[in-house]
Amino acid sequence: MCSGNGSVAAFDSESINIYNEHSTISVHFRNVPGTVHTRIKSQPGTCCRGSGGVCNDLHSMTTQTKRSTPLLDRFHPQITRIQRLGKRAERDRTGLFYIEGMRFVTQALQHQAHIEQLVVCRELLIHPFAQRPVREQNRRGIRLLEVSRTVMEGLSQVQDSQGLGAVVRQRWQRLERVRPGQELCWVAVETIRSPGNLGTILRTSDAVGGAGLLLLGPSTDPYDPGTVRATMGAMFTQRFVRTSREELMYWKRRGQYLLAGTSPTASQDYHTASYRHPTILLIGEERQGLSAELQAMCDLMVSIPMVGESDSLNVAMATGVILYELFHQHRKFI
Repeated sequence: MCSGNGSVAAFDSESINIYNEHSTISVHFRNVPGTVHTRIKSQPGTCCRGSGGVCNDLHSMTTQTKRSTPLLDRFHPQITRIQRLGKRAERDRTGLFYIEGMRFVTQALQHQAHIEQLVVCRELLIHPFAQRPVREQNRRGIRLLEVSRTVMEGLSQVQDSQGLGAVVRQRWQRLERVRPGQELCWVAVETIRSPGNLGTILRTSDAVGGAGLLLLGPSTDPYDPGTVRATMGAMFTQRFVRTSREELMYWKRRGQYLLAGTSPTASQDYHTASYRHPTILLIGEERQGLSAELQAMCDLMVSIPMVGESDSLNVAMATGVILYELFHQHRKFI
């Protein structure tokens, strides 16, 4: 091991001997669980004091370290609380959800999400970049829950856990407080059954500069773990509003939004339609599409032409096609 100014260190379980051309420094460890005590002995010669060499390199080793934080087991109340967040009833009751992985935690921090706790497994947290947000959040007073590899992998929804997770507070807005802005559009849904489809829609909305999601009624949950994973972190750029059909129609008229929907029976080709700003894109349920009542609410109904034998597109794919048409028509203003 090199220790500044060309010094060389050799060590075993009880001591470290560091040699350079001026001096020899021995650091001895007393084997007391949870602590490290040091005794420095310098051989005659010129020590590298103030030069940034051996003495400075050993500064952190000459202090007694604190006892390490005990790891929480899987039966600890804080861990079982996180496990319960996998159920929607608990997410609705607490207003919390759980994320995992470097990408998601980094996105949450960048967009100032309210993080209540960080879950850390030091054994798995090996990427150098991962250490920085953990240290910063710890300095800011965010509670760290340190767990073993077994507990971390038990909390994880993916095969290869990165050793970092977070308990985050959900963010919702009230519709009456939302005003038309520079965003490309809003996406409105009543029922999306697949969490993966909803997550993909949110990810695409972020990609084109969409504002977020208007949820008509209680059936769809954007904080479902499958939805969160499918967004790849893009959910933190999106705004969520839960409302009703009646409130949506009042808000649409007040803000002079264009409400556009899709149907395979619509006569207007999506590519030839004109989508004025601001626009709300209303998406139907995977199997049934938009109901007759929802279609009647729309100012514009469009279809996506198909020439193969398939009679429909996946709802996330169809939404992406329309969103990119909106993007194409308005990209010079975004």
